[in-house]
Amino acid sequence: SLSKDIRFDVEERLRKGELKTVVCSTSLELGLDIGYIDLVIMLGSPKSSARALQRLGRAGHKLHETAKGRFIVTDREDLVECAIIQKEMIEKKINTVHIPKNALDVLAQQIFGMAIYKQWNIDELFALIKKSYCYNTLTKNDFFDIISYLAGEYALEKSSVYGKIWYDEETKMIGKRGKLARVIYLTNIGTIPEESFIKVKILPASEQIGMIDESFLERMKKGDVFVLGGKKYQYAYVKGMNVYVKSAEHRTPTIPSWFSEQLPLSFDSANEINRFRLLMKERFNSKKSKEEMLEFIRKHLYVPENTAEAIYAYFKEQHKFAEIPTSKEIIIEKYKGDKNYLLVNSCYGRRVNDALSRALGYLMAQAGSRDVEIGITDEGFYFAGENLQIEKAFKFLNSKNLREVLVEAIEKTDILARRFRHCAARSLMIIRNYKGRSKTVGKQQLRSHFLMAAVKKISKNFPILNEARREVLEDVMDLESTKKVLDQIESKLLKIKIIETKLPSPFTLSLIIQGHSDLIKIEDKQKFLKRMHELHMKVIGEI
Repeated sequence: SLSKDIRFDVEERLRKGELKTVVCSTSLELGLDIGYIDLVIMLGSPKSSARALQRLGRAGHKLHETAKGRFIVTDREDLVECAIIQKEMIEKKINTVHIPKNALDVLAQQIFGMAIYKQWNIDELFALIKKSYCYNTLTKNDFFDIISYLAGEYALEKSSVYGKIWYDEETKMIGKRGKLARVIYLTNIGTIPEESFIKVKILPASEQIGMIDESFLERMKKGDVFVLGGKKYQYAYVKGMNVYVKSAEHRTPTIPSWFSEQLPLSFDSANEINRFRLLMKERFNSKKSKEEMLEFIRKHLYVPENTAEAIYAYFKEQHKFAEIPTSKEIIIEKYKGDKNYLLVNSCYGRRVNDALSRALGYLMAQAGSRDVEIGITDEGFYFAGENLQIEKAFKFLNSKNLREVLVEAIEKTDILARRFRHCAARSLMIIRNYKGRSKTVGKQQLRSHFLMAAVKKISKNFPILNEARREVLEDVMDLESTKKVLDQIESKLLKIKIIETKLPSPFTLSLIIQGHSDLIKIEDKQKFLKRMHELHMKVIGEI
């Protein structure tokens, strides 16, 4: 991120016309008042039509002017994604916005603030909170769980968590508790979590070899292999703000360093891609000519001739080599490389694929498939290991038991532990600032570690722990959309087909190379893709 002074300087020079080009992050840190922009160039897919329009809208930002933008694609998969997003923009299809519902940590913060303002009747308070869209489905049980927590009814004094309000059951009234209530509230409110860097130490010497972003750590699980400083390491365990690793030079990386920074493909855009795949597959199966296919691609996606040619060649290669996955069929490729791979063609975006892969991986591990390696992209996911019984896992998993399976799957993960810290800070279980002293992120994490163990002993359904689970399942992953996919499978609207391939198909290449992206340069990646393309063409008899 740019510092405040540098950002202001960039904005001022851009406004005066002193800068011809500015390269910035995907979050567009530049303010609104930045003068006239001629063109916005997006490197790679913006992952949704809403994001694309927001970024593109920075150009031609005047009345009656036309906003101009360009996509620069990184590969053929990216080309299809950008073409679909362009189609959505032209047809005015804006992706659904995800709004978190019934966030209990924020609710605790708000109720505490309201109790400081005045005393409240509990029924009136509940009725008022339900008027908010974010809490219109809030249950009385969840509401009273938060009241009980704030009133200190969970016996957490030994863990230095004290009651913040009083609650009289007879009069049904609540109010603030303690002289410092207002000071504690005003110096600790807010919803944006504090993030930090994690020290990476190599075993057995515990020597520090570098640092990683906290959001990157929470995506990892025991056994994952990642690249740091051009070398491969296997994640062993985490303690406080230190992650301990082992050298893994002969292992395949399972997670690229940019994984936590990349935005996920929206579920709506993913479904548009699947529908386009179905239309392409139907045309190949009905033996449409190349000219007819190119005309269809041009008209359907609003793309020029050369783009249509590239998309046609990509789909033709997939159609001849394996099968095209569609909105009606998930294709799973069995491929034997350095390990036994299951390459799952499920283009639903990373949030859905994260939920699906974790649930299926957990079920396979429970059935005896130990050390299941998982890799995830927007277009699918893969499993690597021995005795991978994915058919049984798919038969067991459904929309009704998905939440239960995922709760079990994430229970001992770092992502839940880190999210619990965020929730504990928001709900004021962890007081970050007190009497002029501040807790570092490291001390907050250590405190949350002990708090999490304490609340699990009291109740597995402690409200703030439940909120951390909700955050992982609904905000990080996409539970509801994953349920829709499983419902389609259950109702036979979506079929699962397993095929064996000698090589990863053109559509699954990104799954294989995603973990290696830190080790290979752009030129090397292009050489690899070209070599794989030649192998595919050889197999299908085009060379």
